[in-house]
Amino acid sequence: MLKTFEPPRLDLLSARPGNPQGRRTAASKDPVRDVAGVPVSELTEKYGSPLFVYDEAEMKRNLRTWKQAFETLYQPVRFGWSYKTCYLRGVCKSFHGEGSMAEVVSEMEYEKARQLGVPGKEIILNGPHKRPAFLKRALSEGATLHIDHFDEVDDVLALADESEQILKVGIRVNMDAGIQPVWSRFGFHLESGEARQALTQLLRHPRIRLSGLHCHIGTYILEPVAYATVTRKLLELAYWAEDTFDQRIEHLDLGGGFPSPARLKGIYQSPDVYLPKPSEYAEAVVNALQENLRPGHRPLLLLESGRAMVDSAGTLLTSVLARKAMPDGRDLVVMDAGVNVLYTATWYEMQPAVTKRYDTGRHSTQLVGPLCMNIDVLHDDWMLPPLDRGDTLLIPNVGAYNVTQSMQFIVTRPAVVMIHTDGSQEVIRRAETLSDIEAGES
Repeated sequence: MLKTFEPPRLDLLSARPGNPQGRRTAASKDPVRDVAGVPVSELTEKYGSPLFVYDEAEMKRNLRTWKQAFETLYQPVRFGWSYKTCYLRGVCKSFHGEGSMAEVVSEMEYEKARQLGVPGKEIILNGPHKRPAFLKRALSEGATLHIDHFDEVDDVLALADESEQILKVGIRVNMDAGIQPVWSRFGFHLESGEARQALTQLLRHPRIRLSGLHCHIGTYILEPVAYATVTRKLLELAYWAEDTFDQRIEHLDLGGGFPSPARLKGIYQSPDVYLPKPSEYAEAVVNALQENLRPGHRPLLLLESGRAMVDSAGTLLTSVLARKAMPDGRDLVVMDAGVNVLYTATWYEMQPAVTKRYDTGRHSTQLVGPLCMNIDVLHDDWMLPPLDRGDTLLIPNVGAYNVTQSMQFIVTRPAVVMIHTDGSQEVIRRAETLSDIEAGES
């Protein structure tokens, strides 16, 4: 007997990801009472709430750990501080004080580095937006330039036509490194032949020399072997250029993308469990170098890490504005900071901690910010005790990208304080006022 045809049907399901350990997660019952040894209450009383706090000692520890991992196995190595990760002067100066170059992706960032006293030869210039006049300046000041697209190739060729000097340039390459997603928007694609085509156009010019190759495969990369793949493929391209145009690269730039202790949404293990160690990345890269470098060739290895250097050094203190009861039975707590200052809450699961002890039980709580937007959610389902108005929560691992991507939307942006290695405190960006927002208006 034939059955009646029933067309396929799609049923709308909740987009909330499942958690094999149980969906709700909870803040530790043990309060976190200080940041880098300074009491939370002292910080909020002196500087207000919300408040970003950076721990300079943690920043330097991170950089030194990563440098040691690579320098123990290979020389020469230089780290470039990624300005877009947090370009506050106080943060940048701290990393430069540890010997980091400046890695910038815009004219604004380049100018910021120069005003901080960073010479052009200590700047790595990436990114797709470089006007011809900016290119000319950067090349004249000795910046390490990585060309991003064919229109930029044309700009550099035009500058070479005008110049009486040799122009040293590199190119950015994108490739299949064995991970997903593949970042193919930036630079020249390797497997399609674009990278060789770009090098051919450039290196036929008598006043252009190839200084190096660059690749940045993405962010929060959890597979060290991907960097080994990039190293091998870039060296294959470099030696093709050497054999074809008799030009040997001086540097190999593997970009950044190293992860931090911040937890990506959808990952339910602790970062202590799933994060590879810096030494694992270093070993993968250096093994690939040793296996693929030609005799007598030892290029400068450049790394442009931002998140791994500063994320764990940044903390947000935010206070309770109001409490509500949701129709589904959950508590709702309105905080004085939202996605306007925690932009990365879109991808990372915020891990708020209480800053005082509560003797009451924990309840499913939705943490939201002060914006009149339904998307302003810091955590959709966090087990918390009943919070009182004015109580402060501490959100760790927010030092990367949140300050640079924060918005002047509905509310002004908060102050940023750095706790220096000697324990002293410094406001490295004051809280904004209406005058700051209106400064450019007429």
